[in-house]
This record gives sequence, structure tokens and C-alpha cells, in this order.
Amino acid sequence: IFFTEYAEFLHCKGRKFTDFDEVRQEIEVETDRVTGMNKGISSIPINLRIYSPHVLSLTLIDLPGITKVPVGDQPPDIEHQIRDMIMQFISRENCLILAVTPANTDLANSDALKLAKEVDPQGLRTIGVITKLDLMDEGTDAREILENKLLPLRRGYIGVVNRSQKDIDGKKDIKAALLAERKFFLSHLAYRHMADRMGTPYLQKVLNQQLTNHIRDTLPAFRSKLQGQLLSIEHEVEAYKNFRPEDPTRKTKALLQMVQQFSVDFEKRIEGSGDQVDTLELSGGAKINRIFHERFPFELVKMEFNEKELRREISYAIKNIHGIRQVLPCLFTPDMAFEAIVKKQIVKLKGPCLKSVDLVMQELINTVKKCTKKLATYPRLCEETERIVAGYIREREEKTKDQV
Repeated sequence: IFFTEYAEFLHCKGRKFTDFDEVRQEIEVETDRVTGMNKGISSIPINLRIYSPHVLSLTLIDLPGITKVPVGDQPPDIEHQIRDMIMQFISRENCLILAVTPANTDLANSDALKLAKEVDPQGLRTIGVITKLDLMDEGTDAREILENKLLPLRRGYIGVVNRSQKDIDGKKDIKAALLAERKFFLSHLAYRHMADRMGTPYLQKVLNQQLTNHIRDTLPAFRSKLQGQLLSIEHEVEAYKNFRPEDPTRKTKALLQMVQQFSVDFEKRIEGSGDQVDTLELSGGAKINRIFHERFPFELVKMEFNEKELRREISYAIKNIHGIRQVLPCLFTPDMAFEAIVKKQIVKLKGPCLKSVDLVMQELINTVKKCTKKLATYPRLCEETERIVAGYIREREEKTKDQV
């Protein structure tokens, strides 16, 4: 049976791409549309589905590599943003992690392996992938890595040889690339003994098998969770069987329950123990934590500091305190001079502190809005709850700024 391979994008519903050069161009166009033309980034995924009898049923998420230094339109905290984006996906217990590392770099410095180790310390979900084996210096090879001897992984490593940019520009097709990859492993002295366990086709096979095993292993826990949720819903349904809307006591009780549930939801979003985990962006307590531990220190680092000017101010302060008396060498700075200089430096912290307060307040307001969504069927209650809580948060904000 003849089957025409085609691809579909979520942002181009109904349009089928049969030319995969057009697929590549569409990815580039959509990337530029979302992130701009100057190396910007975005956490919005480009969803692509490929229909072919030659591919396995797998969902792959292509994540960006860690960028250390911002370029183009990238923000100053690009490294933290990309790291957060990656962690949102690899933290999920039901996904496998492909830790991709080039063979011509030091494996001990691999960002991919480091991040995988953080979320998967036992190595139950991590598969090492070594690329650019054909670009290693003459006389060197990655045999120890691929034999899982250098930095062992429970699931081991698989080597692949992808098309070069020259191959892509020359329109070298996938079949020819796979044949060249196979020939490379069979002809290389260091890899020929493990050629059957290397290459892209073997990686596909391993991924399919590992994913099947992983689903089978996690299914019992998933089933138990669903059964627990089902029982909870059944108990809730049972409680509302004899519900009479016109009963005033019922109305009061329902109102109190909704307000209490709002309080519980808000607390869970701040504490991080909610039943609905946001996988698209940081929110609630996690975002507030980031503001204090990443954004605030980042703002402090940006503060300008002139050591020469500070030394001159210290010198003037000490001399002014002594007046007409001779300034004698001493081990410690006089208390009054120390306080005067320190107070002047502390004043510089006011800007970053106030900015952090604003960011935290805004996130608290956003959290309130998310929690009141459950009250959307009661617009007045939703509006009043949001107004009262937001008003209290703004009062606390003013008091905090006064203290600063």
C-alpha cells in the first residue's frame, strides 16, 4: 500500500506539508515570527506532527542548549530562562531524557548530563547521546564513553553521526545520511565492534522500547492516582445529591466552602504543593523564589561600584571625623566613619529592593486571579474576593516599601 508522507503544524491546521524542505522553512519562519529576527527566545513550542510508515510513534521535544552569554535580542538572564524552560520538561516523571553531548567536548562539562542528573539522580530516565564522532581530532575516539566506562549511565550511551551543514545545504537525503553513518561505524577501528549498537536507527529502536517499558512501569501509579481522583469525585457527587439551591443554609455553607477552597488553592500555589502543576512557565511560590534568589542578586550585580571613589570617601570621612587632630594609623575604621559610609552604600540597595517588592506583589496578584477562576460561575463573588485580597496585598506592599 502506497503511503504519502506528510507533516502538519498546529499553527497551520488543515495544511499538509509533503515537501520536507518546506517543513524546515516553515519552522524557520514561525521561529522568527515568535522570537524576532535577532536570536530571541520563546517558551512557546512549535508543534509538528509527522505521518510516515518509516517513523516510530514517539513524541520528541527539541529543547535549546544552554546559552552562557546573551547575543542579539536575548535578555541578560538568558541562561536562567533557558534553564527554567528545560527543567519544566525534563522534571516530568513520565518522560525520557536524551542528554546530547558532542564527542569533541569534555563529557565532564556537559550541561545536558548535569541537568539530567539534577532531576534524575538514579539515571532511570536518562539516555546519553554522543554526536559529532566524525569531527574528533585524529588519533582520538569516544570508545570509553560509548562503552559506558568513563561516566557510566544506567541506560548507557549511543553514538550518532548526523548530517553536516554542508550535507544539508547540498540536500543530502536522510537515506544517504543513514548509509554514511552506518559505513562510518563499520569502518572505524574503535567502533566497529559495537556498530550494531550505534547509529540513528538503533537510537530510534531503543527509544521506542525504553518508552514502552517506562509507560508500563509508570502505569500502575498513574492508574492508582486516577482511581483516587475518581473516588474523590464520587464522594463529592454524593454530597450534592440532596442539594437544594433555595435552602439558605446550603447557600451559606457553599459560600464558606468556596472561600475556604480559595484560601487553600492560594496557599498551595505559594507553597508549591498544588494538584495542578504548571508546565509552561514559573508561577506562584516558584516565581517568587526565583525573584529573591536569582532576579534580586542579578539586580545587585548590575549596580555600579567604583572602588577608587569608595576609598576616597572613606578617607574623607575618617579625616573629617578627626577634625584638626592628627589622623594616626589605626587597625579599625572609626565607628562614625564606618556608619556614614555603610549607610550611603545601603541606600543604593533601595532601588533593587523596591523593584523586587513590585515583582513579588505582581506575582501575588496574578496568583489571586488564577485562584479566583474557580469562582467564575459567581462573578460577584469572584470580583469581591479578588478586590479584597488584592487590596490587602497592596496594603502590605506599601508597608513593606515604607520599611525599605
